[in-house]
Amino acid sequence: MKIKIVTSPINSFPPVIGENPHTLILGSMPGRASLEAQQYYAWPQNAFWPIMAGIYGFDANLEYSLRLQRLAACGILLWDVLKQCERTGSSLDSAIDRPSEIPNEIPELLSAQPTIDTLCFNGGKAWSSFRHHLLAQIKHPQHYRFHHLPSTSPAHARMNFAQKLAAWKRALKA
Repeated sequence: MKIKIVTSPINSFPPVIGENPHTLILGSMPGRASLEAQQYYAWPQNAFWPIMAGIYGFDANLEYSLRLQRLAACGILLWDVLKQCERTGSSLDSAIDRPSEIPNEIPELLSAQPTIDTLCFNGGKAWSSFRHHLLAQIKHPQHYRFHHLPSTSPAHARMNFAQKLAAWKRALKA
Protein backbone atom coordinates (compact mmCIF):
# COMPACT_ATOMS: atom_id res chain seq x y z
CA MET A 1 0.00 0.00 0.00
CA LYS A 2 1.39 3.38 -1.03
CA ILE A 3 0.90 6.26 1.41
CA LYS A 4 0.56 9.76 0.03
CA ILE A 5 1.74 12.55 2.28
CA VAL A 6 -0.72 15.42 2.15
CA THR A 7 0.91 18.80 1.91
CA SER A 8 -0.47 22.27 1.49
CA PRO A 9 0.59 24.48 -1.40
CA ILE A 10 3.29 27.07 -0.91
CA ASN A 11 3.32 30.34 -2.82
CA SER A 12 6.14 32.48 -4.14
CA PHE A 13 6.60 36.22 -3.74
CA PRO A 14 5.66 39.00 -6.15
CA PRO A 15 8.39 40.16 -8.51
CA VAL A 16 10.81 42.88 -7.48
CA ILE A 17 10.79 45.35 -10.38
CA GLY A 18 12.69 48.58 -10.85
CA GLU A 19 12.61 51.00 -13.75
CA ASN A 20 13.74 49.66 -17.11
CA PRO A 21 15.07 46.28 -15.99
CA HIS A 22 17.34 44.45 -18.43
CA THR A 23 17.86 41.16 -16.56
CA LEU A 24 15.33 38.80 -14.97
CA ILE A 25 16.79 36.47 -12.34
CA LEU A 26 14.53 33.50 -11.72
CA GLY A 27 14.70 31.09 -8.81
CA SER A 28 12.45 28.06 -8.52
CA MET A 29 10.48 28.58 -5.28
CA PRO A 30 11.54 30.22 -2.00
CA GLY A 31 12.78 27.84 0.67
CA ARG A 32 11.37 27.56 4.17
CA ALA A 33 13.62 30.29 5.66
CA SER A 34 12.72 32.70 2.86
CA LEU A 35 9.01 31.99 3.20
CA GLU A 36 9.17 32.56 6.96
CA ALA A 37 11.13 35.80 6.57
CA GLN A 38 9.16 36.87 3.47
CA GLN A 39 12.48 37.67 1.78
CA TYR A 40 14.19 36.31 -1.29
CA TYR A 41 17.23 34.18 -0.40
CA ALA A 42 16.91 34.57 3.37
CA TRP A 43 18.82 31.39 4.27
CA PRO A 44 22.15 32.74 5.62
CA GLN A 45 24.22 30.06 3.87
CA ASN A 46 22.73 30.85 0.46
CA ALA A 47 25.34 32.65 -1.66
CA PHE A 48 22.87 34.77 -3.65
CA TRP A 49 23.31 38.05 -1.77
CA PRO A 50 27.11 37.76 -1.43
CA ILE A 51 27.32 37.01 -5.16
CA MET A 52 25.12 39.98 -6.07
CA ALA A 53 27.10 42.20 -3.70
CA GLY A 54 30.35 41.02 -5.25
CA ILE A 55 29.14 41.78 -8.77
CA TYR A 56 27.35 45.07 -8.11
CA GLY A 57 29.50 46.49 -5.32
CA PHE A 58 27.19 46.74 -2.33
CA ASP A 59 27.31 45.28 1.17
CA ALA A 60 25.60 41.87 1.31
CA ASN A 61 24.56 42.66 4.89
CA LEU A 62 22.52 45.75 4.02
CA GLU A 63 18.93 45.79 5.18
CA TYR A 64 16.83 43.62 2.86
CA SER A 65 14.88 46.54 1.33
CA LEU A 66 18.16 48.29 0.48
CA ARG A 67 19.55 45.16 -1.18
CA LEU A 68 16.39 45.00 -3.31
CA GLN A 69 16.78 48.67 -4.20
CA ARG A 70 20.40 48.11 -5.23
CA LEU A 71 19.43 45.24 -7.52
CA ALA A 72 16.59 47.25 -9.06
CA ALA A 73 18.94 50.21 -9.61
CA CYS A 74 21.30 47.84 -11.47
CA GLY A 75 18.49 46.74 -13.82
CA ILE A 76 17.82 43.41 -12.12
CA LEU A 77 14.29 42.05 -11.78
CA LEU A 78 13.92 39.24 -9.24
CA TRP A 79 11.22 36.55 -9.32
CA ASP A 80 10.58 32.81 -9.26
CA VAL A 81 9.52 30.47 -12.04
CA LEU A 82 6.90 28.87 -9.84
CA LYS A 83 3.93 30.68 -8.41
CA GLN A 84 2.76 27.72 -6.37
CA CYS A 85 3.75 24.12 -5.67
CA GLU A 86 3.82 21.46 -3.01
CA ARG A 87 7.09 20.49 -1.40
CA THR A 88 7.37 17.63 1.06
CA GLY A 89 9.75 17.31 3.95
CA SER A 90 12.44 19.74 2.86
CA SER A 91 13.25 23.13 1.38
CA LEU A 92 15.20 21.47 -1.41
CA ASP A 93 14.11 21.87 -5.00
CA SER A 94 14.23 18.09 -5.34
CA ALA A 95 11.31 17.90 -2.87
CA ILE A 96 9.01 19.90 -5.18
CA ASP A 97 6.16 17.77 -6.52
CA ARG A 98 6.23 18.36 -10.32
CA PRO A 99 2.47 17.77 -10.89
CA SER A 100 1.67 20.46 -8.30
CA GLU A 101 3.73 23.16 -10.07
CA ILE A 102 1.90 26.28 -11.19
CA PRO A 103 4.14 28.76 -13.01
CA ASN A 104 4.22 32.51 -12.60
CA GLU A 105 3.05 34.73 -15.45
CA ILE A 106 6.53 35.24 -16.88
CA PRO A 107 5.48 35.60 -20.55
CA GLU A 108 3.13 38.42 -19.52
CA LEU A 109 5.86 40.02 -17.43
CA LEU A 110 8.27 39.97 -20.38
CA SER A 111 5.63 41.59 -22.61
CA ALA A 112 5.05 44.30 -19.99
CA GLN A 113 8.81 44.86 -19.49
CA PRO A 114 10.24 45.14 -23.03
CA THR A 115 13.64 46.31 -21.76
CA ILE A 116 14.45 42.81 -20.47
CA ASP A 117 16.89 40.99 -22.74
CA THR A 118 18.46 38.45 -20.38
CA LEU A 119 16.98 35.68 -18.24
CA CYS A 120 19.18 34.03 -15.61
CA PHE A 121 18.08 30.83 -13.91
CA ASN A 122 19.33 30.18 -10.39
CA GLY A 123 19.94 26.44 -10.61
CA GLY A 124 18.67 23.44 -12.48
CA LYS A 125 15.16 23.35 -11.05
CA ALA A 126 14.42 26.94 -12.10
CA TRP A 127 15.67 26.16 -15.62
CA SER A 128 13.84 22.82 -15.97
CA SER A 129 10.54 24.22 -14.63
CA PHE A 130 10.82 27.20 -16.99
CA ARG A 131 11.47 24.92 -19.97
CA HIS A 132 8.65 22.58 -18.98
CA HIS A 133 5.97 25.19 -18.31
CA LEU A 134 6.89 28.45 -20.04
CA LEU A 135 9.53 28.39 -22.77
CA ALA A 136 7.01 27.58 -25.53
CA GLN A 137 4.91 30.59 -24.44
CA ILE A 138 7.73 33.13 -24.79
CA LYS A 139 7.22 35.40 -27.79
CA HIS A 140 10.40 35.79 -29.83
CA PRO A 141 12.70 33.71 -27.58
CA GLN A 142 15.57 34.55 -29.93
CA HIS A 143 15.46 38.11 -28.54
CA TYR A 144 16.60 36.88 -25.14
CA ARG A 145 19.83 35.53 -23.73
CA PHE A 146 19.18 32.56 -21.44
CA HIS A 147 21.73 31.65 -18.76
CA HIS A 148 21.36 28.44 -16.74
CA LEU A 149 23.55 29.29 -13.76
CA PRO A 150 24.81 27.26 -10.81
CA SER A 151 22.47 27.35 -7.87
CA THR A 152 23.45 29.73 -5.11
CA SER A 153 22.06 27.21 -2.61
CA PRO A 154 24.52 25.54 -0.24
CA ALA A 155 23.01 22.25 -1.43
CA HIS A 156 24.86 22.83 -4.73
CA ALA A 157 28.24 21.91 -3.29
CA ARG A 158 29.98 20.81 -6.51
CA MET A 159 31.15 24.41 -6.93
CA ASN A 160 32.72 26.66 -4.35
CA PHE A 161 31.79 30.30 -3.83
CA ALA A 162 34.51 31.65 -6.14
CA GLN A 163 33.39 29.36 -8.99
CA LYS A 164 29.75 30.35 -8.55
CA LEU A 165 30.66 34.04 -8.41
CA ALA A 166 32.69 33.74 -11.63
CA ALA A 167 29.84 32.02 -13.48
CA TRP A 168 27.27 34.56 -12.33
CA LYS A 169 29.61 37.45 -13.13
CA ARG A 170 30.16 36.17 -16.70
CA ALA A 171 26.41 35.98 -17.29
CA LEU A 172 25.46 39.27 -15.66
CA LYS A 173 28.29 41.27 -17.20
CA ALA A 174 27.79 39.78 -20.70
